[in-house]
Amino acid sequence: MAGPAFRAAAVRVRVPATSANLGPGFDALGLALGLYDDVVVRVADSGLHIDIAGEGSETLPRDEKHLLVRSLRTAFDLLGGQPRGLEIVCANRIPHGRGLGSSSAAICAGIVAARAVTIGADAKLDDTALLELATEIEGHPDNVAACLLGGFTLSWMEGGAARAIRMEPADSIVPVVFVPGKPVLTETARGLLPRSVPHVDAAVNAGRAALLVEALTRRPELLLPATEDRLHQEYRAPAMPESATLVERLRAEGVPAVISGAGPTVMALTDAGTADKVEALAGADWAANRLSLDPRGASVLPLAAPGDF
Repeated sequence: MAGPAFRAAAVRVRVPATSANLGPGFDALGLALGLYDDVVVRVADSGLHIDIAGEGSETLPRDEKHLLVRSLRTAFDLLGGQPRGLEIVCANRIPHGRGLGSSSAAICAGIVAARAVTIGADAKLDDTALLELATEIEGHPDNVAACLLGGFTLSWMEGGAARAIRMEPADSIVPVVFVPGKPVLTETARGLLPRSVPHVDAAVNAGRAALLVEALTRRPELLLPATEDRLHQEYRAPAMPESATLVERLRAEGVPAVISGAGPTVMALTDAGTADKVEALAGADWAANRLSLDPRGASVLPLAAPGDF
């Protein structure tokens, strides 16, 4: 049986940063942010060549061990076969190891690029299958769902398969992220979680997660109580004490603040009138960035114009 046919032209994929959990929505809720990695992939005659600029340019592997390449290969296998060679150019802006979904971005960029460069791939790898594949590679769907779909997402597992719905976040919400200089490994943060939690804490989180859906989509004035968490942030605090202290300080000022993903980045959900004040609250040890909300998720774009990439 003949293998798949590939496009001769390169494809460009843009993927957003994401923040998962958002306080009480542990492993379920995600938000796509206006900070992006761009990847250009072209099928070549032979070999594997990778150029990386920006985040990770000095540390990421430039061979088959790269998560982007592994994701490309997994998708190509699903689509019927591997190309003879690949040329890949990455422009990385999402910080690594900071709880902003850099690994999910690499996974989603890889599988979306594989679909885009393979002729007729939409029939074999539709959007539902794309989410399932990304979840299989990542291990859980919260970040990859937000990265693929954009906006505000709720994801879950059903019969062993990943599912997600996208909701429209309120236009007034302005995320401000506080990124520390040092990373924390997701595995380290997950390793601090207990195997069980008190029933009362689980009940509080269930209510807050439900409230958070309303607060993020229609009633942002409820974001402070809606972002209360008792399932993971307190347990992870020993791995990121400065982040935990900043969350506590911001919340004492009435600012809805959470650990972004597994940390150590802190995210505040502000509005245009308070974003400047909130940015100034962190101090010099943090890189404060006001971001937009990403409405599109992973996108195939025209190749960059000069100076754009």
